[in-house]
Amino acid sequence: MANAFLVTLDNAPRRVFAFLSLVCLAMLAFGLYLQHSQGLNPCPMCIVQRYALFSVAIIAGLLSFSGSKRLHFWGAFALALAAGFGAFVAARQSWLQWYPPEVATCGRDFYGMIENFPLQRAIPMIFKGSGDCSAVDWTFLGGSIANWSFVVFSLISVLAGVLIWRKL
Repeated sequence: MANAFLVTLDNAPRRVFAFLSLVCLAMLAFGLYLQHSQGLNPCPMCIVQRYALFSVAIIAGLLSFSGSKRLHFWGAFALALAAGFGAFVAARQSWLQWYPPEVATCGRDFYGMIENFPLQRAIPMIFKGSGDCSAVDWTFLGGSIANWSFVVFSLISVLAGVLIWRKL
């Protein structure tokens, strides 16, 4: 099984990058579903993780169109950086969920920002999120969204590392 995976990485890296991009886009869509259909407000750390996931999706999507081994090599470095950053933020949020602070100070309500602040101040605040970073609002198999984000970002980092190692 491992040999088949490594052969796929060597012979069809563009398919691997395309698959990775689609997985990231599906995760982003699921996050939007949870936000808009289930009413889960993202916290500032969730927003940062979304940006990291979007970065991975864009990098992997662009790499899927390239046949250059050199570009794949450097693109895998970029994937590792973006996924590593996302894993760091997800790990920090997981830690906050396991050891919540005394006072939650993660953000403000979206409509309150628009109503109470001028537009030039409200727009940056919108991207800060409005949920509590230490709250666990949704779980799957015992893991929170931050826990699963950490797992996915870590797997992407490992995949990027294997791609770099195979291209050396």
